[in-house]
Amino acid sequence: MLYLQHNRIKIISVNAFRGLHNLTKLYLSHNLITTLKPGVFRELHTLEWLVIENNKINRISPQIFQGLNSLILLVMLNNVLGRLPDKPLCQYMPKLNWLDFEGNYIPSLKNTTFSSCTTLTVLVLRKNRILTISDNTFSSLSRLDELDLANNRIEAFSPSLLKDMKELSQLNISDNPMQKIQPDQFDYVLTLKSLSLEGIEIPNIQRRMFLPLRNLTHIYFKKFQYCGFAPHVRNCKPNTDGISSLENLLASIVQRVFVWVVSVATCFGNIFVICTRPYIRSENKLHAMCIISLCCADCLMGLYLFVIGYYDLKYRGEYNKNAQAWMDSTQCRLVGSLAILSTEVSVLLLTYLTLEKYICIVYPFRCLKPGKCRTITSLILIWIIGFIIAFLPLSNEDIFHNYYGTNGVCFPLHSEQPESTAAQIYSVVIFLGVNLAAFIIIVFSYSSMFYSIHKTAIMATEIHNHIKKEMTLAKRFFFIVFTDALCWIPIFILKLLSLLQVEIPGSISSWVVIFILPINSALNPILYTITTRPFKEMICQIWNNYKQRRSTGNKSRPKVYSPSFFWVEMWPLQDLSAEIMRPGIYTDSEVSVDTHTTRLSYT
Repeated sequence: MLYLQHNRIKIISVNAFRGLHNLTKLYLSHNLITTLKPGVFRELHTLEWLVIENNKINRISPQIFQGLNSLILLVMLNNVLGRLPDKPLCQYMPKLNWLDFEGNYIPSLKNTTFSSCTTLTVLVLRKNRILTISDNTFSSLSRLDELDLANNRIEAFSPSLLKDMKELSQLNISDNPMQKIQPDQFDYVLTLKSLSLEGIEIPNIQRRMFLPLRNLTHIYFKKFQYCGFAPHVRNCKPNTDGISSLENLLASIVQRVFVWVVSVATCFGNIFVICTRPYIRSENKLHAMCIISLCCADCLMGLYLFVIGYYDLKYRGEYNKNAQAWMDSTQCRLVGSLAILSTEVSVLLLTYLTLEKYICIVYPFRCLKPGKCRTITSLILIWIIGFIIAFLPLSNEDIFHNYYGTNGVCFPLHSEQPESTAAQIYSVVIFLGVNLAAFIIIVFSYSSMFYSIHKTAIMATEIHNHIKKEMTLAKRFFFIVFTDALCWIPIFILKLLSLLQVEIPGSISSWVVIFILPINSALNPILYTITTRPFKEMICQIWNNYKQRRSTGNKSRPKVYSPSFFWVEMWPLQDLSAEIMRPGIYTDSEVSVDTHTTRLSYT
């Protein structure tokens, strides 16, 4: 063995290795060699390994390798080769087994270059500038076991190029700008055991491409979703997109628990409010109608999470076999539409409620109070807009492609670039257009409301009581804005980063969909109903009546307190019905008035 690496060798004379008849390994790496003269190795008949990596060699010819009758390994990676010879490269290396040209500047491959390399088993051409490959370039490589063409400029790869490689077991064509993969791309290489397609978008991917490869044990894709098209392959990478894994729709056990917890909390809270809200004697039934409508929208989010949890259980342990069928299914598209419908209707309703409160507080004496007709029209319009936003992507698959089927949870957050430009634009319009505008309106409105109440409190005579009310309102406003921010700011950030083509870990997207996104749906019943004073007083009154019944038993009929309080929640006092204002109706119970604005406005 002769080690000459890490020197400053520029020139090697023709007679440099004369007489070294027993030399088997020669290392010339990390030097400054620019050319190799023909016949420089002609007396090295027993040489088996020749390593000339990290030099500045720009051209080679078959004559350089005269005399290398026993050569098995030739490594010339990280040189500056601008082309390979048109003549048979291996004519003086009849036993060559391993050939490595990685990291050069080779632009094309000719069909005569490897015609004499009949014993070659490994050919590495990665990290070059290969754009074209002539027909029959690899026709003589019948014993080739590994072919590496990764990190080149190949745009098209004819299936016939592989037809004579009867023993090929490893193929790497990763990180090439290939426009598409042919359905019969790998029909000639049935012996493949490892296939690498990393960094390649495959818009026309289908199971037919990989079905003939029954011996395939390892496959590498750009996207986890592609693994569903090769369900028979034991090892597929990436094995998760942060949301799903090869085994489960929800990769993390924490996610699998949370999806049920959040689903139950969302459904129970909103159904509870829908059932109990009519029993609160509100002075404004229109506001109650809006709250019930909001709860119905939020219930859809709980239903969405319930369906995702159900299919996670259904596909437990074998998700990869069903992944693509699930993401392409009508059920996935419908449940994704329900999630968007819930999200957008909830956002629009919260914005509408906020604007109504804003008008009532900031302009209490103007004739801007919400009428029945306007409220009902607004609610119908909000639901229609929500339906249009949610179901429009289902109307034209040619434009939006599979808008909801980009991940296992069927939610079109699109933290990665989707297949369709229209889908990306549509997603940006929704999340960074409609939702961001709504969030800004909510924050501005609550800030203006609090400022208006603050000014009113300063001018009020009962300073202590007004300051106390002001602090209560401030806390409620803070939590409303805080939960909105907690829910939407992470989504806005993700969308901005995806537009900037920043790689976002899939686990972050999964937490956004499973936990952060449903925050508003789960907390809206608490913020808008359960934590309000009228609701708590109603619960206390019901509990007191229940205790009184138990204490008196059936001996006598007790006097039962009826929930005769009413709720003024930032709506004009003029809307009070005649029945509520009639004297004597509150003789058996204390009237509880929760005035967020009315008393302050009339003080």
